Amino acid sequence: MRHGRLHRPDVVNRMRVLRLPGLLLAAVAFAAWPAHGLAQGATPAKPEMTRACPGLVAGQPPFRSLVRRVALKPDEVRLTFIGHATFLIESPQLVRIATDYNDYVRPPVLPDIVTMNHAHTSHYTDHPDPAIKYVLRGWAQDPKNPKPIDLTYKDVRVRNVFTNIRTWSGDTEFYGNSIFVFEIADLCIAHLGHLHHTLTQQQLNEIGKVDAVLVPVDGNYTLDFDGMIEVLHALKAPLMIPMHYFGSATLDRFLARIGKEWPVEMREEPSLVVSKATIPVTPKVVVLPGH
Repeated sequence: MRHGRLHRPDVVNRMRVLRLPGLLLAAVAFAAWPAHGLAQGATPAKPEMTRACPGLVAGQPPFRSLVRRVALKPDEVRLTFIGHATFLIESPQLVRIATDYNDYVRPPVLPDIVTMNHAHTSHYTDHPDPAIKYVLRGWAQDPKNPKPIDLTYKDVRVRNVFTNIRTWSGDTEFYGNSIFVFEIADLCIAHLGHLHHTLTQQQLNEIGKVDAVLVPVDGNYTLDFDGMIEVLHALKAPLMIPMHYFGSATLDRFLARIGKEWPVEMREEPSLVVSKATIPVTPKVVVLPGH
């Protein structure tokens, strides 16, 4: 399933056949722009990242708090893998973000912001904690009029780039998934959500250049290994953190494949503090333990 496009749901192209446990889903279409200005038979260049992450939030002094955790410096972000597709992301001002917030895997602290995607109930909830300040649903409530998300809260900016998802019935839910982009402490972090197709140049431009990417690696329910690695090559993020795998066997298969492209580092702790100064100089996959 390659080269899905979201801005023209009336125009579709091909996707690969996916084999799910006990179910064979026929290839479904994702929207695509027609190629203009190409000679017949010419091959368009593969999309790739070309510009800086747009609109980074300026760094601000760290928030003073009684929370008993190691304080972050103004240029640092803490990433903690909670499990499945859920990370806890913490800013210098102690803004807490939970990705793909759901009813099954939740962080041990109340987040200020939660993001959700629509593929399965393990990626969203209809009953978020009412004390959460901002609940960001990453699917279009009206597919004919999708409204992008762009939220700034304290020292954090959260925005999204829509993608399409495949339904269990074999249809396409246009704008059903979001790649959420978090701009914190001069870093740009992208959570790919439940990505089902490779990215177009316009989508890559909207994402911008990222420092870290949180990437689903199951190779089946989301994009297959070859397609996901194509996405990672296009994004060119120096730090890649796997998520959304079902046991060590699935993770090991992905690592065996991606290890041919980039070095892999296994961490013992689920948390990682990153800054512009500590982001790898050359691309690297870092595996955080999680549930």
